[in-house]
Amino acid sequence: MFSFKSKGANRSLSPDQVKTEYKRRQLGVLLATSFSYIGYYIIRLVFTTEQVSIMKNYGFDIGQVGLILSTFGVGYGISKIFMGALVDRLNARWFLAAGLYLSAFFNLLIGFTQSFPVILVLMTLIAITQAMGAPACQRQISIWFSKKSRGTAYSIWSSAHNAGAFFCVLSIEMATFLFAGSLTAVFIVASVISAVLATLMLLINTDKPESVGLPDIGTYSGYVEVDANGEKATKDTASVPFMQTFVHSILLNKVVWLVTLASMSFYIVRYGVMSWIPSYLPTKGFSVTWAKWFVGIFEVSAVPGVIALGALSDFFNGRRALICLISALGLLGSLVLYFTTANQVVLVVVLFLMGTLIYTPITLVGLMINEAVPNYAVGLSAGFMGFFQYIFGETIATALIGSLVRQHGWSMASNVIYGAAIFAIVLLIFLVFQERRVRALEASVNQ
Repeated sequence: MFSFKSKGANRSLSPDQVKTEYKRRQLGVLLATSFSYIGYYIIRLVFTTEQVSIMKNYGFDIGQVGLILSTFGVGYGISKIFMGALVDRLNARWFLAAGLYLSAFFNLLIGFTQSFPVILVLMTLIAITQAMGAPACQRQISIWFSKKSRGTAYSIWSSAHNAGAFFCVLSIEMATFLFAGSLTAVFIVASVISAVLATLMLLINTDKPESVGLPDIGTYSGYVEVDANGEKATKDTASVPFMQTFVHSILLNKVVWLVTLASMSFYIVRYGVMSWIPSYLPTKGFSVTWAKWFVGIFEVSAVPGVIALGALSDFFNGRRALICLISALGLLGSLVLYFTTANQVVLVVVLFLMGTLIYTPITLVGLMINEAVPNYAVGLSAGFMGFFQYIFGETIATALIGSLVRQHGWSMASNVIYGAAIFAIVLLIFLVFQERRVRALEASVNQ
């Protein structure tokens, strides 16, 4: 065992003290990333959830709403690459909080305008600052938790955005009740809640183990990880030039491409379902109010299943791709029911199931891409994947599907979502075999 010097206290720590301090810090990081991301999602989904009220009060049509939503996707996707590269070299704790403060401020401003061009600009600014959240969280989870427990920790963090969607709806309903249906109040309340969360979580977060005198996670856990190129993953070398990292660890990494394209496909499914629940369910006889609540219910119902399946991937020694493949097959069947049945009970049950079946692979592919690169490229890998998720995935699911619905109805839009799910399944089959190769390499290294 080792003894380590704490920078904060300028004293050596015994092995037991290191273990105690590590667990305390890990808990703080997990809580801080999770609750901060709840705040991010409260901001992100206000406009989506209130789309029907905004169309009614502001005079926007469904095409304009789709354009605003796609503007967010484009801005978020482009920004994520740059934010991911930045967070690998900056303090992730402050980076995470700053993004949430800025998002809350720009969201606040939306509450005081009904101008379509101004809202487009503000949604772009929100998208840029929102892009600071996920890379910071993913980096912290990757450098604070070992591969043997990372699936559970990552799933808990990833489920925060599901909880955030539910709390977004809750904050909207609370603001509507307290302030007589004022849309301005809806945006104000969401921003205040998120800013408070940012402040509280900043107090309990920690950038990385070395910043407080603790060993890196590889040394602490005694488990050597390898990335998709067969190189040791648990090293944190911010001095590696950006272009060298981008080319070697990202562009020339075939696993990064497979995972990125699979994730993009799941995002088409995710936003193709979630973004249009308030508009789709009323065509099946649901009231607008109930349809709005089902956005939150769809999201929060996924939390237990995603955490359980993330833990299951740890139990099966990191078989993330296999869990994703099984979920994707179930998802395809659920989508067929969702778009063909008129039975409201069946629709509700399917929405509950799809929450888990969509968000489990979305969560685990995010973890898979982080584990395919060395630690100094975790933020960049998250940003690279995010670019494809939002520039292509969300844009297809918002602007394209909105246009298809307007011109041809929901049956044509559903075909796009079916195709995305099938493409993801094909990619996951290849990733299952790649996962087996990496596990064999790690087994030989850790003998």
